[in-house]
Amino acid sequence: MSAGPTTSYRTCPLCEATCGLEITHHDEQVVRIRGDRDDVFSHGFICPKGSTLKQLDVDRDRLRTPMIRRNGSHEAATWDEAFAVIEDRLGAILAEYGPNAVGVYLGNPNVHSMSGILYNKAFLKMLRTRSIFSAATVDQMPKHVTCGYLFGHPDLIPVPDLDRTDHLLMLGANPYESNGSLATAPDWPGRLEAISRRGGKVVVVDPRRTKTAAAADEHAFIRPGTDPLLLFAMVQVLFDEDLVDLGHLAGHVAGVDELAAAADGFSPEAVSAACGIAAADIRRLARELASAERAAVYGRIGTHTAEFGTMASWLVDALNVLTGNLDRPGGAMFSRAAHEQPRSRRGFSIGRWQTRVRGLPEVRGELPVAALAEEITTPGDGRLRALVVIAGNPVLSTPDSDRLDAALGELELMVSLDLYLNETSRRADVILPGTSPLRRPHYDFAFNQLSVRNVANYSPPVFPLPEGTPDEWRVLLRMGAVVTGQGAGADLDALDDVVFATMVGAAVADPQSRVHGRAPEEIFAATDGGRGPERMLDFLVRTGPYGDGFGADSDGLTLARLREAPHGIDLGPLEPRLPDDLLTPSGKVELAPKPLLEDVARLGRAAQRTPNGGFVLVGRRHVRSNNSWMHNIDVLMKGKERCTVQISTADAERIGVLEGGSVKVSSPSGMVVAPVEVTDDIMPGVVSLPHGWGHDLDGTEMAVAAARPGVNSNRLSTGDIDPLSGNAVLNGIPVEVVPA
Repeated sequence: MSAGPTTSYRTCPLCEATCGLEITHHDEQVVRIRGDRDDVFSHGFICPKGSTLKQLDVDRDRLRTPMIRRNGSHEAATWDEAFAVIEDRLGAILAEYGPNAVGVYLGNPNVHSMSGILYNKAFLKMLRTRSIFSAATVDQMPKHVTCGYLFGHPDLIPVPDLDRTDHLLMLGANPYESNGSLATAPDWPGRLEAISRRGGKVVVVDPRRTKTAAAADEHAFIRPGTDPLLLFAMVQVLFDEDLVDLGHLAGHVAGVDELAAAADGFSPEAVSAACGIAAADIRRLARELASAERAAVYGRIGTHTAEFGTMASWLVDALNVLTGNLDRPGGAMFSRAAHEQPRSRRGFSIGRWQTRVRGLPEVRGELPVAALAEEITTPGDGRLRALVVIAGNPVLSTPDSDRLDAALGELELMVSLDLYLNETSRRADVILPGTSPLRRPHYDFAFNQLSVRNVANYSPPVFPLPEGTPDEWRVLLRMGAVVTGQGAGADLDALDDVVFATMVGAAVADPQSRVHGRAPEEIFAATDGGRGPERMLDFLVRTGPYGDGFGADSDGLTLARLREAPHGIDLGPLEPRLPDDLLTPSGKVELAPKPLLEDVARLGRAAQRTPNGGFVLVGRRHVRSNNSWMHNIDVLMKGKERCTVQISTADAERIGVLEGGSVKVSSPSGMVVAPVEVTDDIMPGVVSLPHGWGHDLDGTEMAVAAARPGVNSNRLSTGDIDPLSGNAVLNGIPVEVVPA
């Protein structure tokens, strides 16, 4: 027993904001969680989620032991028993059908986990399957595609320099609820309000008057899915009125004339009727953007999960380039993470392989999750026979979810690694429990690459793992041992040494690496952190842009120095990185990539559509429920019903529904019945349902979520995709809405 309370500091791993937490605890019991006022980035800011790590750690429904399906129900098992089933059945499938018959789905929580980021990669390399799916294709894949084409790498993503901009144009984003996405910043609300306080302007374009839109200086309603029409019209205005100014990138941008020609048919007058914004307002938005001293355009999930998601993503960056705001303070800039490694100039392409049924192209090493169900159910060579789901709930989060749910029942083997027996893992033959965030180390590999300020934080575990519970990285390595034929009883320490040695070997062989030409044995021996992800973190930080280079810079970063800075290390504001860090074959920003130009005609046809008086569906988020598993945390679920159909006052009167009544919302793929929320904060002709609900399926063990199940909006999505990225179309879905 300890003498008294202890205080630990860690970065919150529940969303992209990366807020610092101060955790007071006593004998493995959390006493209090509040914002860390000394955190170098968040300065004490915390949202309602951060304080619930205690509830997650002690949640009775959270899985602590493996589960095996026996006689139609799940029963507790030992780790050895669970892996015996996996080894026997997965080994047989691999032997008969090969690795591509085994699919892997990676859920969103993997990017919040050191083990997920580092050891999923090792597991996939050992499995050698091309059948990889992830939450990226129901979220941000259009951004990866356009950044790949424009800048040469899909992860070279510019973020708005929030703290120095004078003008922010934001489309399809609601950071007051989401805490930001693909642009990491604690306290987005405070940062946005600071823009207005210093005399700047925040403009939000959204079919809903969200909390973010209500707080902005200006909000414009837009018909869902037409964001690229608005953006193209703004591009056309810049060229037509001679407002283009490339700034310091003049001479480093290719394709300007081609983009100008493509924009010719998208004048404000030509697109106004389709997008629902007056031509005069479109011209004003373009002029204000061009005349602002420092400006940034930022588009997020509402623009990406649509029919023309990649076009919208492209035109966001095109506007930043054309106004001279790319890669300059106050504009859209590139982060430089402490663990960043050299990237090769190989260019970017898609379609190295395709899905079996529809021939949909691979993007960034993975296939569209909208194709997962058909790859399981369609007979023939190459059919998916097994699926490993790691930290994901695709039955709730992916399109045409009823079809996917049924398809999972046809698999010969399904393995889930998850915190809960949820709507997806209930289909699994084996469930391997995940680890409470308080019992694992943390460093933000993903979000430090998207941060609006360069920072580095490392958080050791607050509590130890329960006796007999393996680290998540050991679970993933054990899976790797199974698929490589080494067996579930393989020496995992030796296997981890092989994985780490491969990382070191690649670095010393890379002429761009800070340890190029060094002896691998020397680097291996000098690395701190023992085994597992901390050892890899020490290596990556020391060979990163601020690192000690294993002796080259005595003042450089190491894991030890991160440990000594529990509130984080401030590495400074974003700095210009172009053209030196461009990775396109030409060494320039490729503003008019051929695949995007070829899609302009399809967008032009969409501009000719006229609204038919029906409804289209959009999603929404709430700050208390960014992921579906959060619906099982009682303190997050308190308050009024949040899974409602929002509908405008005029539309409610037209179809004859009242506040508190119910409506039936249907599409060709499914139907849901949900309570009505009548509001003037949504555009007429648009209805909205939140994402990630539908906790009413048999076989789950999430008592809090089941008590307030809501409905699954993805029953209404049809499996349509944006052809350039494979991203699912989840916004702008035509639906019928009638009183229930």
